[in-house]
Amino acid sequence: METFGVVDTMFARYDMGGAALDELESCPGYGETFTVIRQTVPGFKDLAVAAKNLIERQGCTIVVALGMPGSADVDKVCAHEASQGIMQAQLMTSTPILEVFVHEDESDDPETLAMVFENRSRDHARNAYWMRFDPDQLVARAGQGIRQGFGNAGPLQTN
Repeated sequence: METFGVVDTMFARYDMGGAALDELESCPGYGETFTVIRQTVPGFKDLAVAAKNLIERQGCTIVVALGMPGSADVDKVCAHEASQGIMQAQLMTSTPILEVFVHEDESDDPETLAMVFENRSRDHARNAYWMRFDPDQLVARAGQGIRQGFGNAGPLQTN
């Protein structure tokens, strides 16, 4: 049985980990071919080491790392550094860690921002499932301009 990891933060203004966990629990084989471990850390700068620990100590074969950078310039710099840490953890463990950040300033409308949190968390959790159990789902969507969070951009239209 495989184990997926979901690591989220207390700082996020939405329960991203709950949405990702709910999505994974709805996938075929949950409880039979894979389980999920959820861990919550204070902020997005803590995601990389938590994901690395889920892989090395808990045997996770893939991790979904969810966080919310704030809207200040320093938050954007910290998000970049956190992203670098997540990429380094992937390389150190040879294990996929799907970074799922929703920036607080992606929308001024709370309803829209909540929709982005929900959709992006669920979509990336589903992507993790497909990566492990049904990669043809990803291949079928290649080049289609599919986004996680907001609406899809669609493929390029050429003459």
